[in-house]
Parts: sequence; structure tokens; C-alpha cells
Amino acid sequence: TMRDRYRLGVITNDIFTREDMEFLVRSQALPPDRIIGVQTGGCPHTAIREDASMNFDALDELTARHPALDIVFLESGGDNLAASFSPELVDASIYVIDVSGGDKIPRKGGPGVTRSDLLVINKIDLAPHVGAALDIMARDSKTMRGERPFVFTNLKTGAGLAEVIDWIRKELLYDGPTAEDAEDAEAQS
Repeated sequence: TMRDRYRLGVITNDIFTREDMEFLVRSQALPPDRIIGVQTGGCPHTAIREDASMNFDALDELTARHPALDIVFLESGGDNLAASFSPELVDASIYVIDVSGGDKIPRKGGPGVTRSDLLVINKIDLAPHVGAALDIMARDSKTMRGERPFVFTNLKTGAGLAEVIDWIRKELLYDGPTAEDAEDAEAQS
């Protein structure tokens, strides 16, 4: 897992609670001192874009605790297609959408869908139950994103997770060959 190989930190954003942070602590995703929960008091999306000062403060606190972090994941949940991270706050963004929102979500666009560095389309196992067609989602993602990558996942079972981790390793951590590179090399031999 990434936590075994890299020095990770996480900052979560919730309106009035620290629910997402508490979930990560309970599930022992990382040691508790590597996770900070920001209570925004309003729409969390404002705290990642218009006024990111609370997140900058949390980032300062986290990096003071752990100055040698390899990567900090900054989370802001919800279903806001207009959400996007301030470029001053993050080096790259991964936008996660849920298949249960329907196959129209990529087509609706919004900055998260069109401008994120990686689009993750999660919960693919739910597609038949909600009438979402993954081929339509793939087509519309290609149309809306151009050359920007996207990946289908079922993070409950781990399907597609290796692709997400490989993207992070290759694009953000610049960390050697990925599983995709190994497959390409094998195919060429």
C-alpha cells in the first residue's frame, strides 16, 4: 500500500464536523497525527478555492509535524460539479465521481470533470442497478477531457486502484516504472 511505501498526510474538509477525518482515524488509514480535519463552517468547496486559508493553515501544521512528507492528500467531498481546487493549494487534482449519479455526469462537465488531472469514476459495480452505461461515461469523459486521463474503479473491491496508484506514482511522485510500464514492456517483448 502507499502508506507502507511513502510518508503520507491527509487533510479533510467538512462543514461542521470532522467526520471524514474521524473515519480515516477509525479505519487506521494513517496514524492520527498525519490526518487533520478542517471544519469550514460553510461550503467546503469555498475552503479549497476562494478562501483556502484554513487549508493552508492545516498544511502548515501537518508539515510542521512531519516535515518530510512525500505527499499530502487534500480532500473535499460532496457532489458539486463546479468544485475545483485553487492552483495555489494543490499541485494536482483527482476528481472522483460516483456512477450512481448516472451516466450523464461526465457529459455535464464542470471544472472537476474537465480540468482535474485525473478523473476517477468510482462504484462501477452499481452501474446496472442505476441504469448507468459505462461505455457512455467513457465516451463522454473522452469528449469532455480530451487527452486528460480517467479511470473506472470499484474501490470497495480494489478494481482500478492499481491504475490510480500508478498515476500518482508516475505523475506526482516521479517514482520509477509503474504496473502500466511493466505491461507495455511485456507486450513489446
